[in-house]
Amino acid sequence: MNETQKQEFIGKLLEISKKEIGITYRKSEIPLSSGCSKIGGIPDVPKGFEWPWFSGKVYGEEENVSRPLSFLAQINLKDVAHLDEEGMLPKTGVLSFFYELETMTWGFTPEDKGAARVFYFPEEEELVADGCPMELDDSMILPELALEFRSQISLPDYACFDTEGKYEYDDYESCCAECGYTYDGWGERTKLLGYPDVIQNPMEEECERVTRGYSCGSPEDYAKIPDAEKADIKEKASDWMLLFQMGTVSVDAYELMFGDCGHIYFWIKKSDLINRDFERVWLVLQCG
Repeated sequence: MNETQKQEFIGKLLEISKKEIGITYRKSEIPLSSGCSKIGGIPDVPKGFEWPWFSGKVYGEEENVSRPLSFLAQINLKDVAHLDEEGMLPKTGVLSFFYELETMTWGFTPEDKGAARVFYFPEEEELVADGCPMELDDSMILPELALEFRSQISLPDYACFDTEGKYEYDDYESCCAECGYTYDGWGERTKLLGYPDVIQNPMEEECERVTRGYSCGSPEDYAKIPDAEKADIKEKASDWMLLFQMGTVSVDAYELMFGDCGHIYFWIKKSDLINRDFERVWLVLQCG
């Protein structure tokens, strides 16, 4: 690729670039205030909040076991409103993310529904730290960490961008770096919005398939979908967008890793986000 071709390629990437909200965490020297943005600890929720549970199997279990989800993070949306250039998120309130860490589902089957939940609490002043269920083991509670946010460029995965094989991966990687974006294939990056850091396969079509009741993960699963529906699934897949991506959380002696250096991705339909409906969010786990 000569310099002219490189600049043309960079121009194409910038045309389709998005802005994502990068998230970093740190230990806080003082207790965090109610409703603040954070990873882990005890969530701030409305009085009477019903803690989410999920019934599933872990390795070696023959029957489903019901377990409480772990609280992952909460985002005070006032902290990120100025970084949300497209205005996709609510301007106020708190967005809270939960996931069942023992079963650690991959999102391949309809039975994974409920293993991850997102709650939107519009009235920040009504939230209280109400504790965790007694059944939630201490090892499933993340340490409380303060968050910091920044706006950064977001670019699509190579396989999603170069569907016809026109560009070499090394050229793609080099041009992305010149645009200010570095792909994270090691499960380290946590962020809101933008493009996902894909580790395995594009996920939009998988989200559409599995939320229609079809399992993913094998040619046999795909063969079960009626031909007439496959085209509609492909078309509707573009309705899905990344809401939140979470990577490995590591501080002092604590480490939470998703699979082997993986991410979890909370996906939502654009129309649901516009309507502030977080009931149908779907989680996918990918790792190396």
